[in-house]
Amino acid sequence: MKTLTSVCVYCGSSSRVADVYKDAAHSLGEGLARHGIQLVYGGGRVGLMGIVADAALASGGSVVGIIPEHIQSAEVEHTGLTELVVVDSMHTRKRMMVDRSDAFVVLPGGFGTLDESFEILTWKQLRLHDKPVVIVDVDGYWRPLLGLVDHMIAQGFAHSGHRALFTVVDEVDDVFNALAHEPEPSLKIRSQKL
Repeated sequence: MKTLTSVCVYCGSSSRVADVYKDAAHSLGEGLARHGIQLVYGGGRVGLMGIVADAALASGGSVVGIIPEHIQSAEVEHTGLTELVVVDSMHTRKRMMVDRSDAFVVLPGGFGTLDESFEILTWKQLRLHDKPVVIVDVDGYWRPLLGLVDHMIAQGFAHSGHRALFTVVDEVDDVFNALAHEPEPSLKIRSQKL
């Protein structure tokens, strides 16, 4: 992709995780800043979310957080971002993250990360967008999920071509090479459809 200016990162908000996942989030934040790519994410200051944002900011990067009011009220928003957008709902947050991003990168996470990742893949399957999606399989974290995708294909619930909706890399450093080789999106996004 030649015109990559912003990347949405989906990742966990838990801090009770192994250092290998924290290190990956830190590396991704630094890498985005180093490449001059704006980080768009969920606006939290905790877990991998906070780490990726802090690393991008510390490296001189631009960071946009998009957080729903009900999560902000729990006082978990990051207050040192380039821009923090407070929205009325999770649905508005997700739509705005799509609108403001050229590509999506998935780090390890929990239910929220799965929700966001599968929704963005479903939208891509339905041709509501054709932006790149890169899954970072840090230390084999996503291997069981990738096995489930293969099982869904084998059982006829997904088409084999759906495996091409996303790219899998093992290391954060490989994210930027994967994104560089993605074709330019060609679909015109209509927010009201999302």
